[in-house]
Amino acid sequence: MRNLAVIAALLAGLPLAAQQPPTPPPQTQNPPAKPTLEKPDEAPPDVPDTAPAKKPVPVKKAAPAVSPTEGRVVEEIVARVNNEVITRSEFERSKVTAEEDAKADCQNRCTAEQLKTRIDDLQKNALRDLIDQSLLVQRAKDMGISVEPDVIKQLDQIRIENKLPSMEALEEAVSKQGLNWEDFKNNIRNGLLTKKVIGSEVGSHINVPKEDIQKYYDEHKAEFVRPEQVALRSIEVNTAGKDATEIADLKKKADTALKRIQDGEDFGEIAKRYSDGATAKQGGYLGIYKRGELSKELEETVFKMKRNDLTEVMETKQGFLIIQVLEHYDEGEQSLAKVENEINEKLYSQRMEPALREYLKTLREESYVVIKPGYQDAAGGGNSEIQEVSATPEVTKSKKGHKKYLLFGKRAADTGA
Repeated sequence: MRNLAVIAALLAGLPLAAQQPPTPPPQTQNPPAKPTLEKPDEAPPDVPDTAPAKKPVPVKKAAPAVSPTEGRVVEEIVARVNNEVITRSEFERSKVTAEEDAKADCQNRCTAEQLKTRIDDLQKNALRDLIDQSLLVQRAKDMGISVEPDVIKQLDQIRIENKLPSMEALEEAVSKQGLNWEDFKNNIRNGLLTKKVIGSEVGSHINVPKEDIQKYYDEHKAEFVRPEQVALRSIEVNTAGKDATEIADLKKKADTALKRIQDGEDFGEIAKRYSDGATAKQGGYLGIYKRGELSKELEETVFKMKRNDLTEVMETKQGFLIIQVLEHYDEGEQSLAKVENEINEKLYSQRMEPALREYLKTLREESYVVIKPGYQDAAGGGNSEIQEVSATPEVTKSKKGHKKYLLFGKRAADTGA
């Protein structure tokens, strides 16, 4: 079974540079205790006993053992984002996830030095990314965004990918991996909320004019001189280890998938639901292939096809296969029509990153973000004393006039009204 925590992180990943939602930590099914607000290594102040004195009562039994966590800090808080906190365990988990992401990105294509640099870069931004996600999730709640149907859909997708019969079986599998079920779902929910906010507040305002696409094409024509190639995506239905009856049912499954695509449904969405292949969560996208890089039988088939053409259901040693040709590039310089979508996506991505960072900067300026001394936030605002904001902070455009309270219970001076 695939690592469910990694699947959830990938499914709910943010379109920020080097950012994924933090993977839930190994823990028991019981939710963790809420962080206490005492300063690390500092016991709570003594409370004077004002109750009337009573006569001592003889002790007949030994007193219960004191909990090892009683009077101690359960969790260290490293940052506060309005009324939400980021704990040290969340921060450490995000660094572990960053390392996993770097290894997945490289997939044996990087040298040891390149991999280390990639890991260092992602981990350097770990706290920034946690703060960004908190700001975006809070913004989604302010906007009244709900993603519950999408959460159920993604959970069902994970269930299907792991070949589990029911949602109860998925919950059991998550728990057996030491993950808290509610944390697992919340991780997916937060990723979906952030994507909705980014799409609505940032992506919808980014426009790539036709003239910009034409200009890029004219200035980079050398990029588009290519050998004959095909861009492919697939739906794979695995029959390994199945008996004749099961194989017949799986053939019907593949036929149904093909029929739904032929009737106008999106190939990528059908691939996510029906495919057993490793690329299912990417909509079945396989990549771009030149002649000689595919099996002879498959090459002869797909290189005769045109853009958006579909194969019939093909039987292989592993099962049943449906291929779609996303694009067929002729040898030589590609026409603008062939690469227009490619250029559009490239320019869109180039403009999204600075626009998103500017949007997040605005959210920070309108919010209450403080970082514990000793922790670095790559987006700024670090090394300021952690403070607690009141339950309903009066956020103004200039971020002035907040009444600030030290996290550890003592009131600090107001910053001015």
